[in-house]
Amino acid sequence: MTGAPARWAPAVAPALLVCLAAPAFFVAEIVWLGWVLLAAGVGVAWVIEVRQRVGRPVVSAGARLDTARDVTASAPSLTRDLSLIAIGMLIVSVIPLAAELDNLAMLRFTLALGGAVVVPYLISRFVFRDRAISFPWRTGKRWGRLQWTWLIAVLVLGWLILPFYFITSGVYQNWPVVDTPDLIARLFVGVGAVGIWDELFFICTVFALLRRHFPNLLANVLQMIVFVSFLWELGYREWGPVLTIPFALLQGYIFLRTHSLAYVVTVHLLFDAVVFAVLVHAHNPGLLPIFLV
Repeated sequence: MTGAPARWAPAVAPALLVCLAAPAFFVAEIVWLGWVLLAAGVGVAWVIEVRQRVGRPVVSAGARLDTARDVTASAPSLTRDLSLIAIGMLIVSVIPLAAELDNLAMLRFTLALGGAVVVPYLISRFVFRDRAISFPWRTGKRWGRLQWTWLIAVLVLGWLILPFYFITSGVYQNWPVVDTPDLIARLFVGVGAVGIWDELFFICTVFALLRRHFPNLLANVLQMIVFVSFLWELGYREWGPVLTIPFALLQGYIFLRTHSLAYVVTVHLLFDAVVFAVLVHAHNPGLLPIFLV
């Protein structure tokens, strides 16, 4: 979306308030501040839209005046779209995001993270009756040489960078010790499942909703705030944002270029495959002697 600044600039403040709720929830862990920021963001968006409607000519269609509906062409509702993002974040915020591998923790993650994707989608589709949220798995286009090259590059860069980050910073200790086949299998499933969810929520929900109101670059930066905040509480701490900020921005950019959920999920899963291997290696030195650190 590339409208003149006069059209989208007023929407920046409420969108930023909503997105800043993410570091309040997941970095500072001040729940009440997250609630206040979400309420303020959605409230300011509503005020802006009310003011914009004042003086707008109304075109109605219907056989009777009292039942006619307003058919005036209008832009997507900022209040609705920010409220969907807010609902998703509220659902995620009800659980601690510390990585745990017991049955109850995995069920908790499944319900909360799944709800954060499903509930906004259902509200958008069946209450607001639009298709603001979609999951374009197939695009009908084959991946090109550049896309295949990037997949290889992700593995190589992950192999070079992630062991150094996880082990020298000690952040691997934010994940539970995995020293049995059962725990290793649970870690593999958990890392992969959260990686897929990241793309469903941050890219196909948050980014997609923000793109309806802002230029792509600005929408990508805003979704990055939410993405990186979540990863921080998940365990990517210390100097982790040096890695997660460019990763979140790249995922948004790649989605813009490919329009393919399948591709961004593949990129993420390859990255997470290296994360999984590093965590197993860090907790069990010598078990996977494939890294330089």
